[in-house]
Amino acid sequence: MAIAEVTVIPIGTATTSLSSYVAEMQRILKQQDGITYELTSMSTIIEGELNMIWRAIEALHEAPFLSGAQRVSTSVKIDDRRDQVSSSKQKIQSVQEKLGG
Repeated sequence: MAIAEVTVIPIGTATTSLSSYVAEMQRILKQQDGITYELTSMSTIIEGELNMIWRAIEALHEAPFLSGAQRVSTSVKIDDRRDQVSSSKQKIQSVQEKLGG
C-alpha cells in the first residue's frame, strides 16, 4: 500500500478562492474505488495500491479543466513502502509512541 500527498492548483481562475474546486475534487475522490483519502488544509492524502492512487490523481488533475480552468499545476509526493504494510495512521502512531504519548 502507498500513501500520496496531492495538491492540485487551478491557475487563472476568476477568483482567488479555490474551495469550490477542492469540493469538486473531494466529490471525485468519493467515486474512486480502492482508495481512502483525507482532506487537509493544504492538500489531500490518498492511500491505496499505487495503480489506484495514480488513477485518482489523474481524475483530480482533470477536474479543474472540466470546471473551466485553463491551466492546472499538480504536485504529488508518494511514500511507497514495500517491506511492510504502512498507513498514515500507523506513521503518526509510531511518532506518538516515540514521544511517549
